[in-house]
Amino acid sequence: MKKIIITTFCLLLFTANLMAQVAASEKRYLRIGSLQSHFSAYGSERAWTGSYYEGLKWPAQYPYQDNSVIKRAWVASENFTNEVGVNFPHFAVYFYLGDEGISLFPMSIQESAKFTPPTIYVDGEDLTAIFSSEIDTLDENQIPDRIITNVVNTSMGLTQTRTVLAYSQQYHDNYFIKIYTFTNTGNTDWDPEIELTDSLHGVRMGWGTRYSMGRETASYVEGSQSYGKHNWVTKRGETYADHATEVITRADPIKDWIRSGFSYLGQSELVTWDNIGAPDVNGRGRLVSPHHTGSAILHVDVSANDPSDNVNQPTFLGWHAGDTYPSVGFQRLLEDGPGMSAVYSMLSGNPHGGAGNGGTDRMDDRLTSLTHRLDPYTVHGDGGGTNVMMTYGPYDLAHGESVIIIEAEGVNGLDRETCEEIGARWHKAYHDPSDTGPFTLPDGSQTNNKDEFKNAWVYTGKDSIMLTFSRALRNFDADFDIPQPPEPPANFTVESGGDRISLSWLPSPSESEPDFAGYRVFRAIGKPDTIHQEIYACGLGTDNPALEYYFDDTTPVRGQLYFYYIVAFNDGTNNQTEINPQGPLHSGRFYTQTTKSAVLKRQPGKDLESIRIVPNPFNIRRSGTKLDYVQDHNRLMFLDIPGQCTIRIYTERGDLVKTIEHNDGTGDEIWRLLTDSRQTLVSGIYLAHFDLPDGRSAFRKFVVIR
Repeated sequence: MKKIIITTFCLLLFTANLMAQVAASEKRYLRIGSLQSHFSAYGSERAWTGSYYEGLKWPAQYPYQDNSVIKRAWVASENFTNEVGVNFPHFAVYFYLGDEGISLFPMSIQESAKFTPPTIYVDGEDLTAIFSSEIDTLDENQIPDRIITNVVNTSMGLTQTRTVLAYSQQYHDNYFIKIYTFTNTGNTDWDPEIELTDSLHGVRMGWGTRYSMGRETASYVEGSQSYGKHNWVTKRGETYADHATEVITRADPIKDWIRSGFSYLGQSELVTWDNIGAPDVNGRGRLVSPHHTGSAILHVDVSANDPSDNVNQPTFLGWHAGDTYPSVGFQRLLEDGPGMSAVYSMLSGNPHGGAGNGGTDRMDDRLTSLTHRLDPYTVHGDGGGTNVMMTYGPYDLAHGESVIIIEAEGVNGLDRETCEEIGARWHKAYHDPSDTGPFTLPDGSQTNNKDEFKNAWVYTGKDSIMLTFSRALRNFDADFDIPQPPEPPANFTVESGGDRISLSWLPSPSESEPDFAGYRVFRAIGKPDTIHQEIYACGLGTDNPALEYYFDDTTPVRGQLYFYYIVAFNDGTNNQTEINPQGPLHSGRFYTQTTKSAVLKRQPGKDLESIRIVPNPFNIRRSGTKLDYVQDHNRLMFLDIPGQCTIRIYTERGDLVKTIEHNDGTGDEIWRLLTDSRQTLVSGIYLAHFDLPDGRSAFRKFVVIR
């Protein structure tokens, strides 16, 4: 039954998009869980944006948590004859952006959502407007929150349909399930004409994936870690065939027999301290690289005619030198044959460049202790780092036949609070050589070695990522039908006020469900990328869906920035399975989390003489250093102004550059130095005119220095 569901789902999507065509660079984003990323229309990902490596952000509420670097993907076959009659002993296709129109022909990439995401307003600004074009369709019958479907034809006539499932449920929001359907369509280009009808023989497919282990890590190790130079690759699942039919339970969820490979940050020979976890040596010690990132194999077809799981696949599961791989050439000339044969050999399980460049062992078994200072890249000498390598096949596919491979890609590790706690304790001992502990290890025992202490805690991420893979496998075993949380409120509004910050929200569409329990409001102070604390909870409060809920946060203090999110939660009666921990489920925080600050505004000014402009002069090089709103730079404040007035900004020669209607009844107005034409205000002397409804007015002069 499971195979029928998967096949029908994928092929229907494939058929629906077969006649389309999109640019290879087009992307879709998944932003609904603690793991967030993009997916590219050409069928694989290189994360480089021109400035940094983007993607696989975890935990996504904090900045610079990208883990993605590159996924090198190939398909290849034996004894292939192309549409003009040239026969190749081996033919290979590399999923590379630059090969669009040569060997890759992206047909479609679309994202569907289970429900319309809520709209978030902070002081009248719609924070969700910039994401409004990301969703192509709505499908209330789908189970995942989001589904991305991507179809790519290749010059081999093998079409890849990649379907990505994402969930916001709190126990399943840190992985993506990827369903790969490879179909011998015979379509070697963009048009609907079928160029080839022969069978494809010995088809193999596979990918090597490299991770950065946290974008900010490069700042604490050295720049080359931005592309994963110092990563260990390890694997699990050597005994999968002996356990494939076992049922994983909540009581015993961590299973080393799950087929998987993942990376984590190792030592660097370029730093003098123990590098595991990338402690912030010159700061407060926070561990900036707790990440354990990789993929688990959930299902591999035996053949096109046997949809059962092949317990002897993948062909190769292990590690490979990062930038050591063969070129497929132009893929039209026989002179390119040796390179494509080399790809076929690599996909068959032979590391390219020799055995020293790859292996099916656990690469990190070379470590002899928790504090072994071996730099991973020195194992093979490739400065590009190390890839997690997975290859599959061979398959014989008659025209129209398909095979399916299903993986889960995820990230896990220590949470931020633990990273700060363990890092700070290590940092104290690092800067005080007389501090020899004792230090408490994860199992409760103690050590006098600060590095052993730190590393033991970081390495708990190995169990964490295996727990993630276990939940993904249980999700697959349940036909992707995990217990569902309620939908978030349909709208969330935050308004800054003079003596309070007012929150309001429209009811969740799930209020009519019998297990619906209520709402919880969370708040962070100072910046959005920090720990949020619950400040309010309520039950079901209205039977009229047109009515709003209200909560006034009366505890803010002037001069601080406040950020919020709200979740709907149920009573957990629908969550009594073995798929994840039992108990209440809540909607995803990222549906409503605010990224613009709310503040406590002043009471309106009592007279025009009290009006102030702060800072004055405004110096961009020093802005934010001595203001009340210290975390929010590049803002000019009009303070102690009347509750209702029009503010007009003029240049020194009298040109009007900005008009602001201040009508919220408070004594504050913020201006971010953008003119009415959306231009940044240049250096100069300016005049602010305050015009009141009763005809009174006032002027203030201010200076901008850039």
